[in-house]
Amino acid sequence: MDGVPEPHTGWTFVTNHARVLAVIADNHSARIRDIAAHCRLTERAVQKIISDLERDGYLSHIREGRTNTYRIDPGKVLRHPAEAGLTVASLLSLLVQDEATRSTTPENAGEVPETSSS
Repeated sequence: MDGVPEPHTGWTFVTNHARVLAVIADNHSARIRDIAAHCRLTERAVQKIISDLERDGYLSHIREGRTNTYRIDPGKVLRHPAEAGLTVASLLSLLVQDEATRSTTPENAGEVPETSSS
């Protein structure tokens, strides 16, 4: 696969499902090929993840010619009991905002943002 980065091995903090959802949130008409390249996954893996997300109501799509346009349900609550009450919108606000920050401010790479303590 030309132009596709090497896959990552080992564990990560963010799941592949969250990564795929974040890419779609950034571009609702992203091609599976582009999602796969960005997430360092195979196209088949991305197709399965999209199928999972659609089956459980997190994502839907409309076919427009040769392109799919995806719609994310931002109010859908995450599945794991430890994330009770956390919505897709709140997860994506963290992931998409971070992606935008990484793209625009490389000088801040590696810094941990301050959190307010109340």
